[in-house]
Amino acid sequence: MAIAQTILKYRLVPLCYGVLRLYLSFLRIRVVGEDAAHEHFRKYGRLIAAVWHQRFLPALAYVTKFRNFKPIVMISQSSDGELIASLAQRLGLVPVRGSSTRGGREAMMAILRAMKMNPGVVHIVDGPTGPKGVVKPGLMAMAQVTGAPVFPVIISADRAWVMKSWDRFLVPKPFSTVTIRWGDPFPVPRGTRPDQLEVLRKKVENLLLEAHAEADLQSGWPRPL
Repeated sequence: MAIAQTILKYRLVPLCYGVLRLYLSFLRIRVVGEDAAHEHFRKYGRLIAAVWHQRFLPALAYVTKFRNFKPIVMISQSSDGELIASLAQRLGLVPVRGSSTRGGREAMMAILRAMKMNPGVVHIVDGPTGPKGVVKPGLMAMAQVTGAPVFPVIISADRAWVMKSWDRFLVPKPFSTVTIRWGDPFPVPRGTRPDQLEVLRKKVENLLLEAHAEADLQSGWPRPL
């Protein structure tokens, strides 16, 4: 039985949540560009924070600062996703179930409804199964439909374990420094043509790849993660 299924079966989610909160409290968070992001947020009234699946765990330590805003996050409909959704909800996020391959349309409609009350979305741009380093088209579709600009979020850690998963999932070590940098926004007008959406998608993808490679080197890694 998968670990997630075991945790759900034996109702161990509260214990996992306690362990997760304790772990996140040991991370030192350094934020760059937050004031500019807040200024853009006041201008647009809503935003989509674009995050790699590989860096989602350290992002949680930062996202919990915004519990009152209840950021929305799309989570897959798998059993692993059920566990993650339960934990995300306890952390103050609003989980919407779906992905680019399963339940995507329904999830998009749910996000539209949720954004009437909660104007911020944290979107895992290459999840839940990759390929690694490829921004899926759903990001641009979400931005176009909701009218929310895309903010690339670059996340690095000076010390971390790197998992042997499809995306080399990053788990910062306790007491490590996690640097979170807000990039400049990418507005996506409602009338944007499909070919223009692809250009924007590729721009966001290249920025995330290049900025993370630079951030990893600055954090002391011998090569990009």
